[in-house]
Amino acid sequence: MRASLAERCCSLTIGRHAPGPASRDFFFPSWRPSVRLRKSPTDADRRAARASMEPRDELLKSIWHAFTALDVDQSGKVSKSQLKVLSHNLCTVMRIPHDPVALEEHFKDDDEGPVSNQGYMPYLNRFILDKVTVDFDRQEFHKMCWTLCSRKNLNQSKLMISSDDAFKVWCIFNFLSDDQYPLVIITEEIEYFLRKLTEAMGGSWVEERFEDYKMLLNARQQSLSAWELISLVGSGHFSKGMDKQTLSMGINEVYLELILDVLKQGYMMKKGHKRKNWNERWFVLKPNSMSYYVSEDLAEWKGDILLDEYSAVAPLQDKDGKKCLFLIKSVQKSFEISVSDKKKKQEWIQAIQTCLNRLRDGRPAPHREAQQKRREIRLRRQEEQEELELRMRELQLMNTNDGQAPPPAPLNGGWNVYSIRTGGAASQPAAGRSTLLSE
Repeated sequence: MRASLAERCCSLTIGRHAPGPASRDFFFPSWRPSVRLRKSPTDADRRAARASMEPRDELLKSIWHAFTALDVDQSGKVSKSQLKVLSHNLCTVMRIPHDPVALEEHFKDDDEGPVSNQGYMPYLNRFILDKVTVDFDRQEFHKMCWTLCSRKNLNQSKLMISSDDAFKVWCIFNFLSDDQYPLVIITEEIEYFLRKLTEAMGGSWVEERFEDYKMLLNARQQSLSAWELISLVGSGHFSKGMDKQTLSMGINEVYLELILDVLKQGYMMKKGHKRKNWNERWFVLKPNSMSYYVSEDLAEWKGDILLDEYSAVAPLQDKDGKKCLFLIKSVQKSFEISVSDKKKKQEWIQAIQTCLNRLRDGRPAPHREAQQKRREIRLRRQEEQEELELRMRELQLMNTNDGQAPPPAPLNGGWNVYSIRTGGAASQPAAGRSTLLSE
């Protein structure tokens, strides 16, 4: 069987065969990517890239896993020769011309030793991520990073899920983890994921089971690494009574929603534009497009319906022997669609209209919007906690010192009664958190 692009990218062994920190030897694979590269990106390519590109933070998470896997002695640094191979592989899957001279020039001061992740990030941002101008296969990108890190961290023998399912859980972990390094997933997001997984499997959520697990988790660390989350899901602890196939289907359903942004999918009939005949197609609705395929295995893609703020969806009267019709109007053309019953017709019209409303309002997919709200609530709680701790320290200082201490900082941005009475200035609230992987 022919190896995938991600597997060919990671065909180099890691560990005892990896070049040492002082080694200058490196190897550029002689294969070619599975996608056809264009000599120069078109305006359509650039529009597609802007519309579908993942946030940079999500790309950095996968790269962080790959970088950490290359750090075989856990020193926080990786040899230049390995970084050259990693950079070349990243450029290949992201369809960027690779410039090895730029890497040599950037790291000329680190010629005698390995490079830290802080040192690699500026190069990564400037010479790779900033140069992405066309869309690329993000699944291949994540697969390449996964192949690097899973060899070092995944123990398949103890799991009741396949390697492909483990990869999907790893992607879900990256999506749900905060932008703090080393990456972990906190209890709130673990519960969110397990609830969605249980629902996808058609099971019932057992609150007591999770509360017992949460008590054990909080007594230790209050969070999980990617590999600990994979072990938890693969152990079957939260899928008792479900067979492996049901668990696999549940993981895939959550993966489709959270990672691939699939909002709805199913078979419908589409009227052709040239022959005017009707063909059954498998439709996949995403926030800004509807793709259609010959069948649900997605092996043969037939076309895309691009959605934007000017698109529209409307019901149609039955005609030509077809019932339950509706029309999708896009910038390209109009598409007549037929479904099997009125319920499906209403569900599809509502799902497409919701996408169009979000596009007009500039809002992301529902699960991404919900994730952002959860993060904002956590950040606000942390800031309130920091302000409270600061105020308590200042009050303690006032009680222990003979002199007058600075007034306590206001809580939640409110007025400081002490300042109003005395004319003093309130202390500034504590600064927010910073992330490790930054420019």
